[in-house]
Amino acid sequence: RFGFHPDTRVVAGTTDSNSAFLASGADVFGEGATSLGTTLAVKLISDRPVTSPAHGVYSHRLFGRWMAGGASNSGGGALLAFFDRAELARLQPRLRPDVDTGLDYYPLPGPGERFPVAAPGLRPRVTPRPDDDAVFLQGLLEGIARIEKQAYDALASLGAPPVRSVRTTGGGSQNDAWTRIRRRILGCPVTSSHADASYGSALVALTAAGSNSAAPT
Repeated sequence: RFGFHPDTRVVAGTTDSNSAFLASGADVFGEGATSLGTTLAVKLISDRPVTSPAHGVYSHRLFGRWMAGGASNSGGGALLAFFDRAELARLQPRLRPDVDTGLDYYPLPGPGERFPVAAPGLRPRVTPRPDDDAVFLQGLLEGIARIEKQAYDALASLGAPPVRSVRTTGGGSQNDAWTRIRRRILGCPVTSSHADASYGSALVALTAAGSNSAAPT
């Protein structure tokens, strides 16, 4: 039909954030999956495609549904601009995830944002910096969680279902204090899932090989 050579091999693949979404197991309308890696990737199961270049939002077809979302420049990379991994581990026990710091941060590793708003000139907002590094770190984590909430709110305003729960993949999913902060700010259940996007890639390969599985479980 297409003029391909009979020996052409057809393979399936996807992006890292899509793989992470598949790894999360989200498959119900309104279920979201956030990948907490160097950047913050947010995706949501929707009954319709959602697209908005002004918000950095796009959609992928997925098992008869739509996977709507985008990726913020915020995330782990913004944390590593101030703390190395050893410092993050040392400070975590001193966090008070159920008590808001009152700091109004928008953590970015550098100028520019993609989602929930496309703003190439947006600069990080990480001041004032308190003397206590633990309070500063918690303020950064709260700032990233608020960006995550803005992302899900933006998807809902564009026609996607309101987020009902969030599954998390990526290295940040293993941070219990951050998970509690996100539950408080998002106002919905937040659970950890498979930490590695490679699990989602394996599901793509399984489906492409002819598995009868209609969706990841």
